Order: sequence, then C-alpha cells, then structure tokens
Amino acid sequence: MRIKMAQKTGGLKFVASTGHTAGNPWWTVAMPVLSVVFLAAVFAGLVPMLNGGVKAVAMVLLCGAIFAAVHHAEMIAARVGEPFGSIILAVAVTVIEVGLIVALMLASPDGGPAIARDTVYSAVMIVLTGLIGLCLVLGSHRHFEQTIRVRGTSSYLAVLGTLATIALILPNYTVSVEGPSYSKVQLAAVALVSLGLYVAFLFVQTVRHRDYFLSAPDDSDSAMEQHVIPANGVTIVSSILLLFALTAVVLLAKLLSPQLSSLIAQAGLPSEFTGVIIAGLVLAPESIAAVRASLANRPQTSLNLALGSALASIALTIPVITLFTAFSTSNLVLGVSPAKTVLLVLAMFVSVITLLPGRTSVLQGMVHLGIFVIFIVLSAVP
Repeated sequence: MRIKMAQKTGGLKFVASTGHTAGNPWWTVAMPVLSVVFLAAVFAGLVPMLNGGVKAVAMVLLCGAIFAAVHHAEMIAARVGEPFGSIILAVAVTVIEVGLIVALMLASPDGGPAIARDTVYSAVMIVLTGLIGLCLVLGSHRHFEQTIRVRGTSSYLAVLGTLATIALILPNYTVSVEGPSYSKVQLAAVALVSLGLYVAFLFVQTVRHRDYFLSAPDDSDSAMEQHVIPANGVTIVSSILLLFALTAVVLLAKLLSPQLSSLIAQAGLPSEFTGVIIAGLVLAPESIAAVRASLANRPQTSLNLALGSALASIALTIPVITLFTAFSTSNLVLGVSPAKTVLLVLAMFVSVITLLPGRTSVLQGMVHLGIFVIFIVLSAVP
C-alpha cells in the first residue's frame, strides 16, 4: 500500500493508494557505500591518492555522494513532515557546503579567508540568475505563461536580499577593522541575525502561512499535489545512508581539496572561482528538481526549491563558518568587490521585477540568463 499526502490551500489530506512505494534507487545506496569503502582503502594505505585514475574515481564518488545525501535527506523529510522535514533537508545541504568550504580552508596556506564568501556569493548568483532563468525559460516555453504566489515569493526575496546585503555588501563599509571584514562582535551579530531570520522564515513557511508557498490555483496539479511517504524501513535505511554520504562528502573533499586548487590554478582561473565550483556541486541536486518542477507546470514548487537552496546556503553557512573561525586561526573575509556588488544588486532588482507580478514569461528568463553569463565571465576573468 502506498500512502500519499496531498496538499491543498485549505489544509492537508492523506490519500491511500496501491502501487509502487517510495524507495531508494540503486545508485543512492551504492554511492555512499562505495565512498566509505574507498575512503577506508585510502586511509589504510591500500590506494595511493597520487594516481590520476584514483583522483578521478574520488571525484565521481564525491559527486555521487552529494546527490545521494540530498536524496536521502528528502526521503527523511517526506517521512517526518513539516516543519522538521525542511530543517533536515537544509541541515544536510549545509553540512555538504560547509564540509567543502572547511576542507578547502584547511588546505589553503593562508587559511582561505575568502572561500566562504565566494561560495555563498556564487550560490546566490547561480540561483537568482542561472537557475531561475533556466526554469522560467523552459517552463514558459512549454506552458506559455506560469503563475506564482506573490506572497511566498516576496517572503523569500525579502529575507534573501536582507541576508545577502548584510553578509556580502555591508562589510565593505564598516570601519572597526581593516578590509572587507567584520569585527568579532559584528560577525557574531550577523551570524545570530542570519540564523534568527532563517528560523522565523521556516516558521512562516511551514506553520503560520503555509498556504503562501503552495502551488498557484492554475497549476496543472495544484489541486492534488501528492507526496509519497516512505515506509519506516526505507526511512531507517535512508538515515544510515545519509550519515555515510555526509561523512564521505566531508572526507573526500578533504582529500581532493589540494587537487582542486591546483586544477583551478593550471586552468588560469582566479582562486575565487573555487566558490563557483563548490556552489555548483551543492546546488546541482536541487537545481535538477527545480527544473523538472518547472517543466511539469509547477512554478511555485520550482521557485521554492531554487530560492530555498539560496536562502539555506547563506543563512546557515555564515553562522557555521563564523563558529569555525572562532576556534581556528582562519580569518573570514565577507565583502565582495564593487563589480560583484553591482551584479548582486542587479540580480536582486531583476528578480523583484520578474517574480513579484506573479506571472512569468520567456523574456524574463532570458534576462536572468544574460546576467548569469556575465557572472560566469567575470568570475573567470575578473
């Protein structure tokens, strides 16, 4: 028997049906297990990391572990329901992002003070320009026009814009310390505000104003948006595999961090391009889900996935990295350059114009993608 949970604006409805139950595809089981076995062999000295083929295998396992971790987090989230499901998924994605950032910071000779900044900035820009642009173009091309709920989308943009300004722009104008950085007191305040706003947003999204984030009335499946609830056995397996996958991501990132920095240098790219790569890896699973939702004429779900990923990236990563730097010798540089500030403000401005009217088109998506191209070019050639 399969149990489905249907969301409606007026509340929740549980529907029982027969058929194929929610489960874990073979690769979501194989990748975490193979990653753990590979790491055990490396740390036991059975596999030398100097071999190029071994490095390629490690990179494939890293990507597979990231996708598997997000899948298992989504399975657990579907089982426990809201608001705990959203929290579990956000924490899992944050662990992946922070793990990659910390691994590169530890491998960097100077402590990589700007890696966290570059990653968070890249995540926000990729979502606001590349991912949203792609979703708008593909969704509008297939369905002509799509409708979104303004109240939910405006809530995302208000919190995301506030946190992006506080974390990435404001440090350039403070005078307590030299450089685009915060003092310890200021950094602690930013971390607390980031965490507090994210908790408040989760409460609004999952409890107080849940209907703001449901599908718009004319979506193809808004009347019966169904989610398969995994069985207890599947949830237990996903919980174990999630721990394996997250552990594998952190350790594989630690092993590959010197190679990644070397490859970026050999390609003639600036060191800050590392943030683009990390953000791309972390956002890849949710990006695929967002594009699929847009193609299925579920634009609100698509935006929830896209903007939710960016919001979790900045709201949870900054507090965790702040805590890490408090107990290490690493410094934390947050302020972005003037050119990046202009692009960030432009991306937020265009997002407001595009999304707040409540209806989307291909032209709006092309505008977002145009800004995305400039973002990538300036990241590679500052």
